[in-house]
Amino acid sequence: MNFTKDDIISALKTVYDPEIPVNIWDMGLIYDIKISNTDVVIKMTFTSPTCPMMEELMQQVNSVVQAVTGDVPVRVELVWDPPWDLSRMSDAARLELDLTNQGW
Repeated sequence: MNFTKDDIISALKTVYDPEIPVNIWDMGLIYDIKISNTDVVIKMTFTSPTCPMMEELMQQVNSVVQAVTGDVPVRVELVWDPPWDLSRMSDAARLELDLTNQGW
């Protein structure tokens, strides 16, 4: 394999929810990245189960990670446990969204 977890994270940082000016990695929507000899599994969530962009964003995640992994298949799994909350966001995301004074 000619890629690392950092390569995958860099790719994930190019995916944005169109309603929020923060990438999905900094939003804390990616819960896990598992790399094996047979595939790459990305576990991700959303801020709400009613997010209208869920399917499109999951497809984007699959596409950008597949571009990194080449012949190694990518699977994106949607998870709801644990539920997403603001504490999962990076400091940069909180700053971008002006949430720095929220006690997180």
